[in-house]
Amino acid sequence: MFIIRYGTLAHTAGRLPLKELTAALQTYNIDFVQLALSKAIQDIDLSPGKLSPGLASYIGEQFDRAGIRIGVLGCYINPIHPDPAVRRVEIDRFKEHLRYARLFGAPMVATETGALTTFQEFDPYRYEELGWEALKATVEELAEEAEKWGVFLGLEGVSTHTLSSPAKMRRILDEVPSSSIGVVFDPCNLIGEEVHLQDEIVDSSFSLFGDRIILAHLKGIYQEGSRIRHGAPGRGLFHTREFLAKLEAHKPMIDISLEDVTGLEIRDSLTELRRLRKEA
Repeated sequence: MFIIRYGTLAHTAGRLPLKELTAALQTYNIDFVQLALSKAIQDIDLSPGKLSPGLASYIGEQFDRAGIRIGVLGCYINPIHPDPAVRRVEIDRFKEHLRYARLFGAPMVATETGALTTFQEFDPYRYEELGWEALKATVEELAEEAEKWGVFLGLEGVSTHTLSSPAKMRRILDEVPSSSIGVVFDPCNLIGEEVHLQDEIVDSSFSLFGDRIILAHLKGIYQEGSRIRHGAPGRGLFHTREFLAKLEAHKPMIDISLEDVTGLEIRDSLTELRRLRKEA
């Protein structure tokens, strides 16, 4: 059985001064973090245009001293923002992250893909097509930038977003044939409300883009009356044990980022996940 390395969002510990942040994350017993700079680091101005090789290296060094990798830079922009001027600012911010990612020690920069209904008020009949056109243009530009710097552009599908299904993820990979594009696979986000179809959605995902997965997200699915919510991984309605077995078969030793979990829950979640893997 291969080792799976677990991590979480750096801002799970809160938005803190850098050295306090790394000290807090050390207590979680994790291997890596997904670092969204401005969400996690309080005492450094990380607004657009402020990154430099020295600053990126300094932040990476502080995490390295704490024994924690920066496995991914999170730069969750809206790549299909309906205002072209705002979209340009978002794209340029993402490209800045791509340029400096390696100096942080991160092999990828990740984003989601904007709400499926973004253009509905502009055209109630063609809004999905308009969203797709905007997404494709953005992905083409970001993929080209990622190729220049030798890092991955990580795309995450969500059931209510432009990449709302495994088939749509496959489609963007086909239409933008860049080897710099990888998939951030969050099965629960793709499952959405269709919990009864979870095995079909997971199996379809592995079939369609299993070879392109570069990072996995993991959380739990919980039913509260008629409402579905996400929470700490390892329990709930999501078939975690089966997912971990399938993930290991397709991507041994992949990084898994724990989502929708508090700092107090992380150690218990890790214990539960390791127990489930032994039983898989």
